[in-house]
Amino acid sequence: MNETASSAAGPLDELRREQRERTLEEERSLQDAAVADLADDDDDEPGWSAEEQGGDTDDGLPADRFVDRELSWLAFNQRVLELAEDEAVPLLERANFLAIFASNLDEFFMVRVAGLKRRIVTGLAVPTNVGRGPVELLDEIVAKAHELQDRQARVAIDSLHPALRETGIEVVRWGDLSEDECEALSARFEAEVFPVLMPLAVDPAHPFPYISGLSLNLAVRVRVPDEEEEQFARLKVPAVLPRFISLGHEGGRQRFLPLEELIANNLDEVFPGMEIVDHHVFRVTRNEDVTIDEDETENLIQALEQELSRRKFGPPIRLEVSDDIDDDTLELLVDELGITDREVYRLPGLLDLTCLFQVAGLDRPDLRYTKRVPVTPSAFLPNDQNEQDDLFQSITRKDVLVHHPYESFATSVQALLEQAADDPDVLAIKQTLYRTSGDSPVVAALIRAAAVGKQVLALVEVKARFDEQANIRWARQLERAGVHVVYGMVGLKTHCKLLMVVRRENGRLRHYCHIGTGNYNPKTSRIYEDFGLFTDNDQVGRDITRLFNELSGFAIEKSFQRLLVAPRHLRKGLLSRIERETEAARAGRRARIRLKVNSIVDEQIIDALYRASNAGVEVQIWVRGISSVRAGVPGLSENVVMRSIVGRYLEHSRVFAFWNDADEEVFIGSADMMHRNLDRRVETLIQLTSTEHMRDISQHFDKAMADTTASWWAEPDGTWTRHAYAEDGTPLDDLHRDRMLQIQRRKRQR
Repeated sequence: MNETASSAAGPLDELRREQRERTLEEERSLQDAAVADLADDDDDEPGWSAEEQGGDTDDGLPADRFVDRELSWLAFNQRVLELAEDEAVPLLERANFLAIFASNLDEFFMVRVAGLKRRIVTGLAVPTNVGRGPVELLDEIVAKAHELQDRQARVAIDSLHPALRETGIEVVRWGDLSEDECEALSARFEAEVFPVLMPLAVDPAHPFPYISGLSLNLAVRVRVPDEEEEQFARLKVPAVLPRFISLGHEGGRQRFLPLEELIANNLDEVFPGMEIVDHHVFRVTRNEDVTIDEDETENLIQALEQELSRRKFGPPIRLEVSDDIDDDTLELLVDELGITDREVYRLPGLLDLTCLFQVAGLDRPDLRYTKRVPVTPSAFLPNDQNEQDDLFQSITRKDVLVHHPYESFATSVQALLEQAADDPDVLAIKQTLYRTSGDSPVVAALIRAAAVGKQVLALVEVKARFDEQANIRWARQLERAGVHVVYGMVGLKTHCKLLMVVRRENGRLRHYCHIGTGNYNPKTSRIYEDFGLFTDNDQVGRDITRLFNELSGFAIEKSFQRLLVAPRHLRKGLLSRIERETEAARAGRRARIRLKVNSIVDEQIIDALYRASNAGVEVQIWVRGISSVRAGVPGLSENVVMRSIVGRYLEHSRVFAFWNDADEEVFIGSADMMHRNLDRRVETLIQLTSTEHMRDISQHFDKAMADTTASWWAEPDGTWTRHAYAEDGTPLDDLHRDRMLQIQRRKRQR
């Protein structure tokens, strides 16, 4: 008998012990944040006119020049799946990528597929930017999703689980257990699981129950002994308990039993006196998008809270079932849920592989990426080890560009906020908050600053997708602490990443500003790749002061000096610079455009890049996720090279670089090339002026685009090909590892 099954510890003690072993909470919170960021890429709608759909343009660009964005997103998630398949990736990281793939796909169904289905049902759907009808597109999405989910299941069964067993980590089934183990676990079921189960019968007095989205359930068929009539019951697998039950360490092995296996093999305790005919696992995905008409709502927070309470009742859009489900049970589920046969996914193995986050969180450093500790940015290190860090002095000496997660968020952004909160010379702090962590030291610093009488303004975006509830909670906490909380502008999400500290020095006010590409979230800063600029430049300070006034008051700014701001100026500013490079190429001069984005789907921007390519401009696109660009197509985009890097860190920064006749302009900021970012959000790009900073970003871009760096290459037909190994089988360079080593060397050389 294993030591866990025979433990005399109480149920609560046992659960606490398992939670400590797994350290799942932190792992999952980081991945939830990353997934939320990916889902946030999915609130974009078509921005092209009816006249442009499905036809050639006046300047000869063909009708088939775009890749469908939904299929491009599935191609991105396939890249995540390919990392889970790669046996050269550390084993627990493969489990993590498989869980991320599953969670990503859940979000895709809840938002994009649900939205498309809703528009089809209401008759509001229009042809896509590639001219494909909405029903045809949905069919293609469903077919691809079936293919990917089948592939995901096979990876888990045929590759991941056998590899885990070889390292002493095993997910077992009930039939793998000894008789003594079964008895001990049944006793554990009685003490810890049975009290929280809620079986729901279906009969004339009990209608078919509501099945909550993403819940794991058992469909159970029972009957009275010696009677033929069968009855149906739904039994929800409690989400408040760990999905995997640890069977302890024995002989160097860690074994885990899925919770649904324990429940399924103790159904006689749940339905005493009944004969258990059969049982099957199933899971439903629902439309969980949020729609708020701000023009019709005076109190945005109250409206959001009401809509969030309705989110769980969205219509079902996907039914996942075990592949051994019988026809009668499946027919009942399909009829009661009101879904079509093509929305049914019959899968082998475990359902809901987000449970692998629990396995990925095991304390096995030998099966994970080598631990890398972010370094303090060199510019923020005191010249003398005995000196106290003074970030204001460091920023006064020169602008500082930081690169997370290679350089520490805690000793840069967070440290500046904490120093500002405690500094008696600081008069005011202004900050945008789009996503925050559950125990945010950023929010704590703002509260502390307000408590000692400083003027503190927090612009909280309560409409950040899937973070609405957390942001509402933090907004109210900030208000109670005396922070001036505003919620942005009606009809626009405030997505820019801005922080400004106003400090009195020698009788005058100085503005210390941070403009970033990522959220002010200490936890996600450890896995998100982002840039941030610290500066005390007077012009930047004036620009950001005016922008904050516009966001919190009634000011309307017509121009900024160092910033490109959406929705009024950003699109125009980028298009004018693309056109400038195009004209330079036509005149026979060197021209180059480099874009690093999470997503690029805006047709106007893409068409401008196609025209630039046709004129001879070198166009390099480094995209993490969705792209509607067709790269390398003769006569359209033969000068466009597009790469994608997916790996240890989540590529999240946005960079825009224009050659400008060797006087290069480089911008960093928060905007992707999507309709929503350019037209329906407050976004900010800042132009870098330091030659050192521009050179560093240029060299980093060179490394990412190099043929010797592992990446995915976009093909002319819109597919992606992975290039991870040289012809002799040796691995290509890992950008994330090499960048970390480069920054660590830079610190040592200082």
